[in-house]
Amino acid sequence: MISSEKAFGELSSESLSVGDMVGWTRWDEDEERWTNNYGILIKIENKLKSNRIVSVSTVKPISEPHQVVELFTISLHAVESSLPL
Repeated sequence: MISSEKAFGELSSESLSVGDMVGWTRWDEDEERWTNNYGILIKIENKLKSNRIVSVSTVKPISEPHQVVELFTISLHAVESSLPL
């Protein structure tokens, strides 16, 4: 059966492009608070996770330039769109 439904988080990916600077938050257990993280979007793809197709993005964090992380695309936001005009 072929489904025409979009992958979970795919609508969020439509506002992002490879090369964009993106931001996301992550819980810091040591400091017990949410921390802001920033990076460059390298790749967006749909993957099968827990029997569901979801949009997953690969990001190169600015704070750790020799590492890449995979995040659910829905958790990302474009940095420039959140800046005041």
